[in-house]
Amino acid sequence: MVARMSAPLSSPTAFRGAEEIRHDWSLDEVCALYQLPLLDLVLRAQGVHRLHHAPNTVQMSTLLSIKTGACPEDCAYCPQSVRYHTGVTPQALMEVEAVRAHAARAKVAGATRFCLGAAYRSPKARDLELIMQMIRAVHALGLESCATLGMLNRAQATELRAAGLDYYNHNLDTSPEFYGKIISTRTYQDRLDTLAAVRAAGLKVCCGGIVGMGESLIDRAQLLRTLANLPVHPESVPINQLVRVPGTPLAEAPDVDPFDFVRTIAVARLLMPCAQVRLSAGREQMSDELQALCFLAGANSIFYGERLLTTGNPDVARDQQLFARLGLTAEGQETGHAGP
Repeated sequence: MVARMSAPLSSPTAFRGAEEIRHDWSLDEVCALYQLPLLDLVLRAQGVHRLHHAPNTVQMSTLLSIKTGACPEDCAYCPQSVRYHTGVTPQALMEVEAVRAHAARAKVAGATRFCLGAAYRSPKARDLELIMQMIRAVHALGLESCATLGMLNRAQATELRAAGLDYYNHNLDTSPEFYGKIISTRTYQDRLDTLAAVRAAGLKVCCGGIVGMGESLIDRAQLLRTLANLPVHPESVPINQLVRVPGTPLAEAPDVDPFDFVRTIAVARLLMPCAQVRLSAGREQMSDELQALCFLAGANSIFYGERLLTTGNPDVARDQQLFARLGLTAEGQETGHAGP
């Protein structure tokens, strides 16, 4: 178990060793972090955050669904599964020019990364060629690119990298132990194999999970431990709060305690100090105060724009107002202040 720090949390020695990047966390150690008094945990996470990132700076990503619905998988949280009646109308792969236009608007609004999401088990070759054209179009606008297209093999990942893709998103969702209660059509090892193929191709990894599917604290700890013990930490770690969609098996899932969600953000920051920890799905239902606490706990990335694939997200004006109230700055618009 992790011992309590002997130095006061406000002193510089409280964060000694925080620069160390570890890949050998035990489950007991991670659970002990979760069990710290919340204010101690948040303060500790903010201290580590400031050692590795500019304070008060948030990376802005915009996510576009380029192919919607009709997914054959049975992920219990997903409104795009063909197995559930959620009111989502399937849409074929978008045209390249339409994607380019969305990306251009996202850049004007302040996004620095544009993410392409498609409901696939794994993309077909003919679709992959069009998606590579989209990636080139996004890059021509000066934006970073990310894609989430389901499972990939090494050859597919290499093709995407050659097209200029920067990041690939493939979430683990939850712990290996709880995973079977959420998904049966794709194994946990399938997900790990995709992450390995993406990393081997030279792509940056975006990988996180979902809080609120009925998992235990130990499941949350095990998810973050799995991510932190990968050979290389994901460069981006999205932490999603379940969006309960009518028609999915998790439509009646119980509410997540807001402080438990903050704990997950803080522990992710402590385990993966250099990663961008993204406050992801579920923000539309979060109060400004909860989001502020998440930023204090080490979140430094958000999805920006009114939609996340098929679910809602705070509108741009609300986010701009929140940033102004908190004194936060979008990445790429820094004033030059950095460091603690």
